[in-house]
Amino acid sequence: MTAEAGEFLTKLTPEEIAALKAAGRPKSWERGAVVMSEGDTSDWVLLLLDGRVKVSSHTSGGTEVVLAVRGPGGLLGDMSAIDGSARSATVTALEPVSGVVIHDFPGFLTTHGRVAVVLLRMVTGRLRDSDRKRVEYGAFDTTGRVATRLVELAERYGEQTSTGLRVALPLSQDELAGWTGASREAVSKALRTLRDRGLIETGRRRVVVHDLDGLRRRAR
Repeated sequence: MTAEAGEFLTKLTPEEIAALKAAGRPKSWERGAVVMSEGDTSDWVLLLLDGRVKVSSHTSGGTEVVLAVRGPGGLLGDMSAIDGSARSATVTALEPVSGVVIHDFPGFLTTHGRVAVVLLRMVTGRLRDSDRKRVEYGAFDTTGRVATRLVELAERYGEQTSTGLRVALPLSQDELAGWTGASREAVSKALRTLRDRGLIETGRRRVVVHDLDGLRRRAR
C-alpha cells in the first residue's frame, strides 16, 4: 500500500501509523459495495489502505452528488465518530477496497494528541475545498467544471502512456456528472467539446488526457 499524496496517512509518523492500524481490525469490500451509508449512526472510522471510493450524498429529489474521490491512506467516517451524529454521506467502493476499521477513534485521539491536530488540519482543508467548489459552480460553466475535475483526476491517478495521461479510475459519466453538479447530458456535451479541441480522448470508464496544460487553461 502506498498512501496517495495529501491523504491522512501521509501526515503521520511510522509510529502513529502502526498504532492506528493496531487499534482496529482489517476489512475489505468488493467493487460497488456500500462501505458507509448516509444517515447511519455507526461510530467507526475506516482507514483506507487499498482501492478507491467515492463519497456522495443525495438531494431530496434523489440526484446523487459526488463530494469526493478518496484513495489509499484516506480516513473516512471521522466526523460521525467524533460528534456521534448520523453519517453525512455514502461511501461506495469504485474498485475492490480494504482497510482497517477503528471503533474507538475518539479514544485514540485522546492518547495521540498530534494525530488529533493533523485531523483538525485535514478537516479544515476539506472545508476550504468545499468553498472552492462552491465558487466553481457559480463562476464556471459546465465545460470548465468538467475540465477542473479531469485535471484533478489526471494529476492524482493519471498513468503516462504513449498518447497521454490515462485516467484508469472507473468513474462513469453519471458519477462525473454528480461530481460537477451538472446533468449527464451537459457532461456529455462538455466532454465532446474537450474532445473536439484535442484535449482528451474518452472511452468506457476511461479518459486519456492529451494536453494537460490546455485542459488546465480551460478549467480556469
